[in-house]
Parts: sequence; C-alpha cells; structure tokens
Amino acid sequence: MKRLLLGAAAIVAFAAPALAADMPPRPYSQAPSYTAPQAIYNWTGVYIGGHVGGGFAGDNSLQGGDGRFLGGVQGGFDYQFATNWVIGAEGQYSWLGTNNNGVLFPGGTLITTDNNQLGSATGRLGYTWGPALLYGKGGYAWRDNNNIGVSVGGAPVAFSTDGRHKDGYTVGAGLEYMFAPNWSAKAEYQYYNFGSTTFTGGPAEIVGSRFRDDEHTVKAGINYRFGWGGPVAARY
Repeated sequence: MKRLLLGAAAIVAFAAPALAADMPPRPYSQAPSYTAPQAIYNWTGVYIGGHVGGGFAGDNSLQGGDGRFLGGVQGGFDYQFATNWVIGAEGQYSWLGTNNNGVLFPGGTLITTDNNQLGSATGRLGYTWGPALLYGKGGYAWRDNNNIGVSVGGAPVAFSTDGRHKDGYTVGAGLEYMFAPNWSAKAEYQYYNFGSTTFTGGPAEIVGSRFRDDEHTVKAGINYRFGWGGPVAARY
C-alpha cells in the first residue's frame, strides 16, 4: 500500500508541470485610460457689458466716409434651448466721436451734420457649440438729432428738410466667446438705417438734394453674465 501511494505521488509530481505548460496564458487587461471632464456652457441669464469700436457712414451720406470712434454699453437676457440654440433680447447705446465733415456744393453752400448717439433694442438668435456663440440680431434703432447746419460763405442760412429721421431699424451679426465663468467677449458688426433726408428749402442748389441716413459699426465688447441658468459645469 505504501508503494502504491508513493507511485501515485510521483506521477502527480511529474504530470503537474506538463499540465501547466499546456494551459493557455492568462489574458492581460489594461486599466481604462483617464478621460478629462467635458465642460458644459450655459448661456441662459442676464448680462451687462461695454464695447468700443468704429462707425462708418454709408455712401451718399452727410457724415462723409471717414470713420469715427465709438464706445458704449449693452445689456440683455439670453435663454438657451434645444441644446445648441440661444434666443434673447438686447438693449445697446453707443456714443460716437465728433464729425466735422460736410458736403460742399459748387455754388459755395456747405451742409454739415453731427449726430453722435446711437441706440437699439433688438432680438437675437444664435447657435452655440462649447464656449462659442454665433448670432444674428435685428430690431429698432434710434439716434439723436442729426444737427444739420447749412452755410454760404461761412454764414448760416435758413433751410428745411422733410424730417429729423431719428427712428429706424438695425441688423447685425457677431461671435461671442465665454472665456471664463460669467465672462464673455464678443466681436460684432451692426448696420443702422434711418431712411434718407431731403432738403425742401434753402439755397436753390441744395433744394431737392437727398442724402442717406445710415451707419455701419464694428465693435469689440465684453459682458459679465449673472448666469441664471447655472455656472459652467463639468460633465464626466
């Protein structure tokens, strides 16, 4: 019996290495790689801010073609919906530098104008991806008195026009970028149209003359966002 047990033990001892050699290798599993959290940007909320830029009158305008510095403020509200869409409303006011240009007629009559305030109340619609927002806007526009003056040989003379044309419309487009929690920067083009001014009285050479009342503006601005919809968050 003792010999039988010793024989069986010897067989097991010699067979174990052979069985281990025939077993398939243990599969190697790599630890999952780290994935950085994805930021979620929320545009919903109230904002206020300021802007600087330049204003350029259109063709056939009493303002002339030279650019003018502008600066101002804006404020509004945005609502983000359907994941990537933003709708909102904005009020904006801009002050423009003085314009000393005018239109000189062959007979010596000089017409000057100097309106230096622009305002607007617009709606806007944009598409957002991540921290960027591309938008279009449009609505009501306002300007101050056009401050028209007519002179002959440097002496002021009486004249009349078909109206002051203080109310009009505006359209524009821009790109806004949320560079920090509650802060965004934007670049924007905006066009203002107040119709046209026709001279109905004054020196004979200006009567019937018609000039456009429009303005092209380019602005860079910054907004502080109060974030009613919640701050920028991270999604894992």
